[in-house]
Parts: sequence; C-alpha cells; structure tokens
Amino acid sequence: MPERDWMAAQFEEHRPRLRAVAHRMLGSLGEADDALQDAWLRIDRADTSGVENPGGWLTTVVARVCLNLLRAREARREEELAADRIPAAAARAVDPEEEALLADSVGLALLIVLDTLAPAERLAFVLHDMFQVPFDEIAPMIDKTPATTRQLASRARRRVKGAPAPTADASRRHRVVHAYLAATRGGDFDALLALLHPDVVLHADRAVVPTPEPVLVRGARPVAEGAMASLGRARSAALVLVDGEIGMAMLEEGRLRVLLRFTFDGDLIREIDVVAEPEQLRKAQVAVAEG
Repeated sequence: MPERDWMAAQFEEHRPRLRAVAHRMLGSLGEADDALQDAWLRIDRADTSGVENPGGWLTTVVARVCLNLLRAREARREEELAADRIPAAAARAVDPEEEALLADSVGLALLIVLDTLAPAERLAFVLHDMFQVPFDEIAPMIDKTPATTRQLASRARRRVKGAPAPTADASRRHRVVHAYLAATRGGDFDALLALLHPDVVLHADRAVVPTPEPVLVRGARPVAEGAMASLGRARSAALVLVDGEIGMAMLEEGRLRVLLRFTFDGDLIREIDVVAEPEQLRKAQVAVAEG
C-alpha cells in the first residue's frame, strides 16, 4: 500500500481517539473537527516513512495543533481585555445534540474548568490524565522537561479537583443549586420559584446580556422569569465550585462565558451574582464540584 494511503487509513482508524483528544483540549466539537482537518493537512504533507507508532505520532500532531489553537485563544483573550470587548462566539455548523452528548460523556463541569487552565497545563493534564500519554512524550510538545511537565499536570489536577472538605451546609447548598439548574433546564417555573427567597436580588454585570450598565433585579417572580428566559444557556451549564463555594458556570463554544455565585438564607437563594466580564471570569477560581 502506498505510504499516503497507509497513513490515511491509520488516521481514519484512530479518528475517534484523535477527535476525543481535540474535544477535551478545545472544549468545542466544532473546533475539534477543525483541528483534525488542520492536522490531516499537515500529516498529508509530512514524510511519514519513519513513523513506527502511528497512533502516538498522530496524537502528537493533533495535540500540537490544539496547543497552537489554545495559545491563539489566550492571545485573543488578552486583546479582548485590553480593548474591554465582550467576546462573541463563532458560528459553527455543529449538531447541538452531538455536542451535548459529547459534553455529557466528558463532564460539562470538567470542560468548563479545563478552559480556565493555561494551554500547557491543559495539554499536560488532558494527555496524561485522560489519555495516559507519558510525560516524556508530552514534554517536547511544550518545550519543557518531563519533570516540569509533571508539575504542570499536577498543578492542573489540583485546580480541577479543588473541592473543599464537605460540610452539612455545603451539601445542602449543593442540593439547592442542583435543583435550581434542574428547574431552569426543565422550564419548571413553580419549582424555581420555591427555591428563591421572596426578596431575592440578582446582580448581572454589563457583559451578561450585554447592556450598557449592570442589571439589578429584585423579587422572586422577576428573577425566576429571567431565569426561564435563559433556558438556552442553562442547557450548557453545570455545577462548579466558584472560589470554593457552590455555583454554576456556562460553556459556549468551548469557552467559559458566564459564572453564577449564590448567597443563601437557610435553604433559599437570597442573592445571585451573574458574571460574564472577561476580567472577572479570569480572576475566579473554578473547580469541579463533587457530589
């Protein structure tokens, strides 16, 4: 079999794993498919006669493409912050059901937290912890030593698993926020209303809608009505820890776009702080919420 045809066959054979690597690296199915297309163009031009482990070699190529995309994403974030712009999601022809299924299979909360990691940390954690790639194979991709690469993965692991010690209050609040998300996703207005303090206050920064000024909403019914209006966003939301407390986060095209912080009065939500300004998202410490 000609070399090019052999490598094409290898690429198709390993496509499910390569797509999984790209999806976890980028958080977006559309960007993952773009990365695979870019990777194949590079592979098709490369001399592959010396490749002895095609699966490992292909994973390396795809990972490098994803790393470049993540670094470009970081540069755009800096530009957005410098210009005080609200980032816009790119329109991609992606099947929403497939995107949702893939996100559920990985864990939407994990994808959200991965977006908060630096590119090198994300690559080290994803390849080693999720795909069992040895550190000595990951290190050349980021121009680090295996020891430094191990430290990057460890740092990422601590951020991903940054759950505080469980307490009775924390467990109760977790249940309340879980019920809030379930009611919002399900469009159950009465169930949502029952979770809110009558005098609940919602603060939303100007990037949430967006609006020229921050938004302030008072009262259980107006807050619940607003939550029902954000049903589409709720489908891409998950429970996470925000600065050590239970909260919610929303992912859009592989990017963390919105955080919700909650203040409680007993078993009722007393205050909701909705954050979408890029600088505030960057400052927040987001971790996977256990339970």
